[in-house]
Amino acid sequence: MLYYLFKYLEQNFQFPGASLFGFLSFRAAMAIILSLLISTVYGKKIINFLNRKQVGESIRELGLEGQKQKEGTPTMGGLIIILATVVPVLLFAKLDNIYIILLLITTFWMGTIGFIDDYIKKFKKDKEGLKGRFKILGQVGLGIIVGATLYFHPEVTIKEEATAPAMAQVEMATPSAASFSPEIKSTKTTIPFVKFNEFDYSSLISWISPTASQYAWLIFIPIIIFIVTAVSNGANLTDGIDGLAAGTSSIIVLTLGVFAWISGNIIFSDYLNVMYIPRVEEITIYIAAMVGALIGFLWYNAYPAQVFMGDTGSLTIGGVIAVVAIAVRKEWLIPVLCGIFLAENLSVVLQVAYFKFTKKKYGVGRRIFLMSPLHHHYQKAGYHESKIVTRFWIVGILLAIVSVVTLKIR
Repeated sequence: MLYYLFKYLEQNFQFPGASLFGFLSFRAAMAIILSLLISTVYGKKIINFLNRKQVGESIRELGLEGQKQKEGTPTMGGLIIILATVVPVLLFAKLDNIYIILLLITTFWMGTIGFIDDYIKKFKKDKEGLKGRFKILGQVGLGIIVGATLYFHPEVTIKEEATAPAMAQVEMATPSAASFSPEIKSTKTTIPFVKFNEFDYSSLISWISPTASQYAWLIFIPIIIFIVTAVSNGANLTDGIDGLAAGTSSIIVLTLGVFAWISGNIIFSDYLNVMYIPRVEEITIYIAAMVGALIGFLWYNAYPAQVFMGDTGSLTIGGVIAVVAIAVRKEWLIPVLCGIFLAENLSVVLQVAYFKFTKKKYGVGRRIFLMSPLHHHYQKAGYHESKIVTRFWIVGILLAIVSVVTLKIR
């Protein structure tokens, strides 16, 4: 909103300083500052409100050290993250940008699913919360919306280099608009660690006949549904000990912000030879706001936590991460960048599968891990949760560095 106000003031009255709002870097800086202020200042007010409403966590007895001390800690803290993200975005982002619209839809959609889950757990006294099938149904619904929008919307495009191969070898040459082809609709994405790092989803169906590529959405949308569901569930499983989900998510989101800024910048995308995606740079504003919100939330969520994000926060964060990764066409990098989420997901899947297999074969179920998800395994092994969280953060930073390095190393 402020972007449009100051744009009007600049164009009609040459208002001093109004032109600053035309710079992405300035708006991103303002977004992160405001989100930090909202999450730290108003976060405390929200925590006090949740305490008054007795929205405390009901802890199941799992035999973990320090578990009972968490009884009664307010949950639904994801409301802090959502508020501190959405307000700066509404103020500083271009609200007619399709990527911003899609991310706002994702935030409210997943936030609503998470809120319903937390509400049922607390006020309906049902520890299972929202039934799993309804969660999956909600995630699938969002996946359909995201996939259909990215496939059919006319403003979701890419630009490809139109220069001769010899010109492409000239490093640091400032590209002009003439260096790129006109905007085109495309289902191309990026595959890390390979020289020719572009992959077109339409190739999965175009082999049938030359005209079959127009039905590529039959392949594209289910893939998007899978990614949204997997990443949001991974974030949800990671939210098990103080500061783990918020810390690892802030690292992932910040890294995606780098990709969004580079992919939407014609100069740096040309220099690094990555896909240039018009208008995607506006996601940087959303990323800045969410990073500020997550760091501010950590002020209260670090050990010992004064508030838990609950499914309201974890499902929202996972959904946003998935959508941003898909929008900047780096979804194939998710197993690396979101390696913590992947490990948490796999630990649960392997634990359950192995237990069922051994119970059927030997009559007694056996376990791979002391407990799943993975962070609980280390708790059972005797590690303090603050040490587990710190080490997971370190691994997350290493994975983020590896992800950024893929911009140049192929």
